[in-house]
Amino acid sequence: MLARVEVAVPAAARLGEGPRWNPETERLLWVDIEGRAVHVSDPSTGADRAIPVWSRVGCASWTTEPEVVLVALADRLALLDLRDESLRTLVDVPHPGHMRTNDGICDAAGRFWVGSMALDETPGAAALYRYADGALERVLDGLALSNGIGWSPDARLMYYVDSGERRFDVFDFDLERGTLAGRRPFAEIEHAAGIPDGLTVDDEGCVWLALWGGHAVRRYAPDGELLGVLDVPAEKVTACCFGGVDRRSLFITTAEPDGNVYVADAGVSGPAAHVFHTSSGAPSDAEPTRAR
Repeated sequence: MLARVEVAVPAAARLGEGPRWNPETERLLWVDIEGRAVHVSDPSTGADRAIPVWSRVGCASWTTEPEVVLVALADRLALLDLRDESLRTLVDVPHPGHMRTNDGICDAAGRFWVGSMALDETPGAAALYRYADGALERVLDGLALSNGIGWSPDARLMYYVDSGERRFDVFDFDLERGTLAGRRPFAEIEHAAGIPDGLTVDDEGCVWLALWGGHAVRRYAPDGELLGVLDVPAEKVTACCFGGVDRRSLFITTAEPDGNVYVADAGVSGPAAHVFHTSSGAPSDAEPTRAR
């Protein structure tokens, strides 16, 4: 792929992750996991607002409330109010202190899917959770490092990465029930190419995969055939998403020593992020608090 890759947000994040585009406000939501901050950026100007949350934050999602985002902090899911930067806990994540949340995303029904990992990346310690209707349920366990998630345009397939196992798999997905079945390999990533990380799916059903340590994002056909490689001027490429006015801009997050958010014309459109339905997650009785 010969698309030009440019800096969209000069952020210098420690561990940028999880970009999510909001087509109504034309803002990009993403997190700096190790910088312990949630970012809201305007790629048209490069303006960036960093909101400290004083906890490792694995990912974030837009919600049905324009000024409220769902955040996966190290040990809990919470709603972050962008107006006053207060947090309201939704649910604790049932894992010990040596664990944290990692990548996560909403499906088309507004459920939030989020994975975990051990800080020392112990194999078998991680899990994948589904949050909806006020309940957090473990869907998969025995994972190494739960990472990228995405769905086919018809929502009948869910693509999934376990970075610790270097697995890039696909499941049959039931959107109505929010259930997975038939896990199987989607594509094999050779060791020299890097480690599979975050992903997104375009409107043609092709899967774009970020490669940690690989200086690249790859595009795969629905049958797993490698279609192209987008070179990125950063070694540790973490995740990507579609956005922009025509949804043909591919936003790409990276980690230090780079840490910028990049953008490229993908040559194809992709969906904006699904949002979390705040009515499906009842906050705890606790009063809103500042980030902790």
